[in-house]
Order: sequence, then C-alpha cells, then structure tokens
Amino acid sequence: MATQDAEALGEWPLVREGALERREYQVRLAAAALEEHTLVCLPTGLGKTTVSLLVTARRLHDAGGKSLLLAPTKPLVTQHAAFYREALDVPEEEVVVFTGEVRPEDRADHWADARIVVATPQVVENDLVGSRISLSAVTHCTFDECHRATGDYAYNYIAERYHADADCPLVTGMSASPGDDEEAILGVCENLGIRNVEVMTEADADVAEYTHETSVEWEHVELPETVEEIRGALNEIIRERMTHLKKLGVTGKTQPDVAEREIQKIQGRVRELMDNDQSEGYEAMSLLAEVRKLRTAVTYVETQSVESFRRYMDRQKEAARSSGASKADQRMVTEPKVREAVRKAEEYDDLHPKFRRTRMLLAETLGIQGGERVIVFTESRDTAETLTEFLGEHFATEKFVGQSDTDGSDGMTQTEQGETLERFRNGEFEVLVSTSVAEEGLDVPEVDLVLFYEPVPTAIRSIQRKGRTGRQTEGQVTVLLAEDTRDEAYFWKARQDEKRMEQQLRGLKDVAGAIESELGTQASVEAFEDAGESRDCDESEAGSDSGDGAESGGADSGGTEAGPGATGDDGQAGLEAFAGGSDDASEPQTSDGDGDADSEQGGEDGVVAEAGIDEGDEGGERVEVVVDQRELDSAIARDLSKRDGVETRLETLEVGDYVLSDRVVVERKTVADFLDTLTGGDRSMFEQVGDAGRHYARPVVVVEGEGLFGQRNVHPKAIHGALASLAVDFGASVMRTADEDETADLLEMIAEREQAAGDREVSVHGEKQSKTLAEQQEYVVASIAEVGPVTARSLLAEFGSVEAVMTADEEQLQEAEGVGEVTAERIREVTASSYDG
Repeated sequence: MATQDAEALGEWPLVREGALERREYQVRLAAAALEEHTLVCLPTGLGKTTVSLLVTARRLHDAGGKSLLLAPTKPLVTQHAAFYREALDVPEEEVVVFTGEVRPEDRADHWADARIVVATPQVVENDLVGSRISLSAVTHCTFDECHRATGDYAYNYIAERYHADADCPLVTGMSASPGDDEEAILGVCENLGIRNVEVMTEADADVAEYTHETSVEWEHVELPETVEEIRGALNEIIRERMTHLKKLGVTGKTQPDVAEREIQKIQGRVRELMDNDQSEGYEAMSLLAEVRKLRTAVTYVETQSVESFRRYMDRQKEAARSSGASKADQRMVTEPKVREAVRKAEEYDDLHPKFRRTRMLLAETLGIQGGERVIVFTESRDTAETLTEFLGEHFATEKFVGQSDTDGSDGMTQTEQGETLERFRNGEFEVLVSTSVAEEGLDVPEVDLVLFYEPVPTAIRSIQRKGRTGRQTEGQVTVLLAEDTRDEAYFWKARQDEKRMEQQLRGLKDVAGAIESELGTQASVEAFEDAGESRDCDESEAGSDSGDGAESGGADSGGTEAGPGATGDDGQAGLEAFAGGSDDASEPQTSDGDGDADSEQGGEDGVVAEAGIDEGDEGGERVEVVVDQRELDSAIARDLSKRDGVETRLETLEVGDYVLSDRVVVERKTVADFLDTLTGGDRSMFEQVGDAGRHYARPVVVVEGEGLFGQRNVHPKAIHGALASLAVDFGASVMRTADEDETADLLEMIAEREQAAGDREVSVHGEKQSKTLAEQQEYVVASIAEVGPVTARSLLAEFGSVEAVMTADEEQLQEAEGVGEVTAERIREVTASSYDG
C-alpha cells in the first residue's frame, strides 16, 4: 500500500499540459503502482486508464525502454492508443497498435521502433511464441480488464514471459471487478505476479465527488400462452430424455429445469462409462447432447424471442442435414413434439413481451424524460439483430456486435465498431443495441438508461454493464425478467454475487496488507523472483531495443531532468516528481490471433532412437522448432517457447504441424482427431502423412491422448489397421503421448537429437501435392450437401462420373451403398434447386 503523501507531487513527465484533469485518487493510485507490481481496483468510468498512463509516463521518463498495454478487444486497443497519443508528449508514430489486422512481419518492425505498444493479448502471445519480439526492454506492462487472467487466457503466458525476460519489469493490473471472491482475486494476482492491491470504491472521499447514484429497477414480464405452450412441448421432451438418462444410471433427476451443475455432474458420470468402454456411456452422451440443445432452445423461446428460437432451430436443421450430423442432431429435429413447437413458432406473429416493454421504457427515457442516449444489452446476436430492426421503427437505433461472423449474421470490423461508437458519442443516433462486446472498458458515452434485456449470471459482467451510466449524473439501470424462467435464476445469482463482491472489495481495503503478505509467499511469486527479475533498475538497466531507451529521460524524450526526490532509495520514482499543477481532463471467440487459427520404430539412425543428450547440459546450443500457426490452439508451442534450450518460430506450414530438422516433420493428431478418420469419413490424415513422406525423410505421427481403444465404440482391428497403414504404407513413425506436456517433451527431445547430436539444420520445405483426377472428383461429390468422402466414393463407384451423380434422381441415388432417403433428398435439393444469390 502507498504510504507517501500525494500533496508533495511535482510535474508529470511526458504528460501534455492540460491534457488531464488532476484527480487526487488517480495520483495516489499511480504513486502506489510505481512502487510495486500492483492490482488497481476502481469503479467503472473513473479513469483506470489514466492511472496506467501516469505510471507509463514516469517509467518511460526514468527507466527508459518501452511500455506495453494489453486490452482484451480490438475496440479497447484502438481507444487506449488514441488516449495515449492525445495525453502523452510522445510522437504519435511511437505509439503503435498491435492487432491481428497488422501483419506479423510488420509487427516485428514496429516493435523495434515503438515506445508504447497497445495490443490484444493473443497477438503478443503469438509474437512471443514465434520469437518475433522480446520483452526485455519493456519497463511497464499493463493488463487491462485483468480479471480475465484465469485458465489458459493469454495474459497468464505473457505475464510469465514478462517476469522472466524483462530487464526491469513493472506490472499494473486494472479492473473494476477483479473476481467474484477473494480466492479469484488472489488467483488473478498470482497469475500476473502482482504483490500489491490498491482498492478504491465510491465510498472513498476522493472518489465520491466523481460518482453519482445509479438506481436499479427490475421489470417482470409474463409469457404469453403460445410461448408457454412451445416451452412446455420442449420441456416434455427434455423430461423424457432425462428419464432415459436416469434409467442408464447417470442421474437421479428428471425435471427439465435442473441446474447446470447437475448437467455437468451427468457429463462426468457419462465420461466414466465411456472411459470403461461401456455402451451405456455412448448412448447417454448422445442423449445428454440432445438435452443441452433442447435446453438452449427453451432459453431462446422463454427469455429472448420466438424469432430467436426460429433462427436457432433453422441452424439445428441445417446441422442435422450435414454429413457429420450426430444422432442427437437428427433425433431432435425429427422429434414430433419439436416439429409441433416449431410450427407454432412459425405461426406466432409476435416476438416477446420484452420487446414491447423495451420500446415503452425507451419512449419514457428519450421522450417524456428528454434523455439523449440509451444502451440495450443482450446476450444473443439473434436478439440484437431483431431488437435493432424492431426499435429502429421508432428510434434512431444501431447495433454493436463482435467481429466474428455467426450463422446468418455478419460481424463488425474494427473500423465499423469505432465509427459506430463515434456516431453514438456525437448524438447521430440515440439507441445502441449491444452484445457483450461493449461491456468491458470501452469509452462508451454517458447514457441515460442502461437496459438489460436479460440478467447476466455473473457479478463481473453485471458490474461492467452498469458502469455505462451514473458517471456524470444520476444513472438508471433497468433489468427485464421473464417470470418463471431462467431469467429469475440468473437474476438472483448475479445479485447475490454482486453484493458479495462489493462487500469483499470494501473489505479488501482493510485486509490488503494481509493479502499482499499471502501473495508474497505464493509459489508463483517465488517463481517470478527465481526468473532473475530485478526490482531496482534505472536507465542503464533497461533494454535498448527501443532505440532510445537509455536516453529517454533527456531532452530528446520530451522529459525533464529528475530533480531531488524524483527517485527513491530503491531507484523507483518518488512522489515529488510525479504530479503537476494542471487542473484540466480527459481521459468494451473472439480471438485475435495472426489470422490464421506410434509405433516405437525407426532405423538405427531413426528419430526414435536414444537421443544421447546429457540431461542438465545447460548453456548449450538452442534448438529450433518451427510451429504451424494452426497449432496455436494447443498449449504445446507456448510450453516450448518458455524452455531455455528451445526457440520457436511460427509459420503457415504447407506440410506438417512441427518441423524439427531438414528431414523430420511431425503430424500431431489428438485421439479424437485420429478416431474421426475412422468414424467420420475424414481421410485428410492419410493425405497429410502422404505429403509429409514425400517431402521429409523421417515423417512422424504423434497420437496424443488417452483412451485410443476405449474413447469410442471403434473396433480395435480398425485402429490397428490405421496405425499399420501409417507405418507400412506411408513409412511414418507413429508415437503415442499422454497429453500436450508429453508431446512438447517429445518434440524437444527429437529436435535435440536432430540438431544438437545430429548436427542437422531446420529446413521447411514441401507443398501439398495436387489432387489426382479421382481425388478431385471425390472432392466435388463430397462437397454436395456435405455428404463426405466415403459417400462420395460410393456414389462415384455406382454411377461412374460426377455428371451421372448430379443428374440421378432420388431413387437412383439410394441404390448407392450408404445413401438413404435423407441424403438423396439433400443431394437433389442442392443439385436441382434454382440459385438465389
């Protein structure tokens, strides 16, 4: 905790005069964040970014190097970059934006010249894995919306690399809602290497003058009879499936509205049956998948709209007609009660009573009360589109959604998102209908009403949404709840969690010292210290790859010479040199990546031979592993990139997933991927291994995961046949690993065997072989209504040519092996229907 006196502040280096309003609580928080790796908890709309900017300014002035600001979404990145360029006396070209829209090669060049990089975490993670950038010169790293630092989120990997690689690290985490409970908050701190917690709430005197009361009202709406009938039909089917699951012994409950935690328990019991290769497990898994889909359908119809339900069911019908359709998909859409529910929905000429209530609330706010802006939040992209169209008949309304495209709905580009927010700020329209993308951090203008179309089940998201109002004047939040639906369960859960979080945040102020003591004893913090980081640093210790890091405190950097008291005994900035006398201010997938996405055999010099590498031979030559961009979905590349003796490089490989030398390429398949080859008709694995064998002398296939012979109801002979084919027909070494960690160990060992012991170089070569005429014919037929390669070969064998398949009628098509009435009907629909582009 900060103990210094904020009244003794001097000028702020690198901050443009008049750019920021002086707020004592921001100064106090920034001073504390300069002393230690700090979590800053501050209510939404009170300028957490300003706190980070002040710390960045001082660090660049005193320690040099560069600053890295991470934010979870592209709109947030763009917003932060604009704020930094406006407020800091740093050349605009030295404040650089890194998102997936910037080519990796360009990012590497920009990194070298930048002083401030504002980026999405996935891009920085990929660039670190690909060895395109180094964090050694980064003297301040900010994790915005740091409550995301859980599980496998990119923040955690970047934080670990930052503490290990930076010459002079300082971390600032920022969030209005760092976690639902103390354990979650501690988890975030541990993952980011944070040791100090600074909390301010509306109750603090410094903050209170900048906040206003936000009143929250809950509006209950009743479901119309037709909607209840549709829901009742769906719930009846769920009850039947749950009863069947009960007979299979995986649950004791049959009611359709069981809690999600019970569904998760059922899934766990089902997996146990499958792991033991019991047929009941496979049957139960199919039934459970259907139950989940039906429960989603119920949620759409009772909490969103009948139109959203119709759209969802249309997507399920399409899925059931695809070649890879599951029995659960097909069973659900052909169920008579489901068909009857869909028929009623198609005849229903209304949407949902929430739509009318939304329109009335907006009319009161914008008309009677003379308000100017309203935000309507909804969970569903379908509902956002329908609401925008519905409200657009009465108000100037636009939607704000994420960048990814979904079935029947196009996402918004980063430019479109920015332009929409700018028009909203300028008053060009009055109603913004948004999905969750606008919840976190975005500089959405002050609004007169925040309307939740439905409650959200987490306190964090509820607090983020409410923070869009009550900044400058009293704010209003209204939450719509459909009676006797999941809305009510979500409402009570979020309300209880939010109250608990507010109490804990207040309590956090009293126990921050104890939490910091606990953080100081955590193994993760000790690991960061073991990585060799130094807390005492100055200009000479900061990295120099920014070009002018060592000189950043001089006139060339726009800063001023630090006077007495500017730094403390430990080399950190003193408060006297931090703030100035200015009284003026200014101050939410998807994944944002690079755009992309075992037989123990071998010759006497084969890749499976004993490596002959001495364990613990540190300080030796580093080995290189070339990783295909599409492998970033696994943690293998991240794991390898953190190892002292390994350097990873990212490429879009034409052949293989990992290249380990000029002769060794690895094709990695999970057990699920491998079994898909045997059960789903996907033969791409054999094509890929064939390409690998044509271009590399030692192709390796890694089959990763447990339960190869028990995960699905596949005959062992079929599995042995596929393994034998890979080894004998394709000349590949087939190796088994238990998990991603073991795969990474294996890749490192082979790379050491090839490069260090064998003195071979890494060489990426080869391209996928052009398809033969027969393969092209199979490809064309397989793409018709997605019938797949197995059915395609059957049809070509029956009819002799692509043309004959295209012109055959339904009865003729059914003469081919494996083609039934549904498949024949799909083929004729695709080949004979008129094009409607």
